Amino acid sequence: MNRMKVLVADDDPNVREILRIFFQSHQYDLLEAENGAEAVQLVELENPDIVILDVMMPVMDGFTACREILKKRDVPIIMLSAKGDEFDRVLGLELGADDYVTKPFSPRELMSRIKAIFRRMQRKSGNEEEIRTVYDFGELVIDPERREVVVNGEKCPFRPKEFDLLVHLAKSPGTVFSREQLLEQVWGYDFYGDIRTVDVHIKKLRERLADLRNGYIHTVWGVGYKFEAVTSDDAGD
Repeated sequence: MNRMKVLVADDDPNVREILRIFFQSHQYDLLEAENGAEAVQLVELENPDIVILDVMMPVMDGFTACREILKKRDVPIIMLSAKGDEFDRVLGLELGADDYVTKPFSPRELMSRIKAIFRRMQRKSGNEEEIRTVYDFGELVIDPERREVVVNGEKCPFRPKEFDLLVHLAKSPGTVFSREQLLEQVWGYDFYGDIRTVDVHIKKLRERLADLRNGYIHTVWGVGYKFEAVTSDDAGD
């Protein structure tokens, strides 16, 4: 079995050393970058399984590196930052990052986030029922196998986490999910306290589906969110 390859980009050599020792002791291969520009290059050269990006780095910051990496590769990204500011968390998630960890953090917490992402990816790759199903709502078609969404006959680009969230909601029309449930079932880890993660991605889904009459993604106040399917007859009214 091939060892998982983790890329850590952080300009603090102490952080990199701590993570190097920890990850290697758990049989992970570690790639290191001192800034965002190096991280972008290493993603192309080494094709890591997951990328961990510090926000504040010289040459190229973590936000810019996240954007550039996702232009080239569909790879999970975890952002690191000494800032606890909500704006930083929201910006990282809107750029397509899968998770956000605030410094100081324990290597074990970071490892648990990584394992949760890998478990989620393995579950989806082995879920034959989901792979064989296409969710067709007329004006909206979701193909999990091809990871494609067609809106009014046109393919619409979705970030990986946005797509996963849309599929999870669409396969259970009418079911109301709390933010905590969505974090656990879509992000793949127990609730850590940042429900804004879900709100940010719901906002992005609504923007993607803004041209559709039904909207599909609905808020159930005080509870959470649900996907409201529309029949072909309703769509034509």
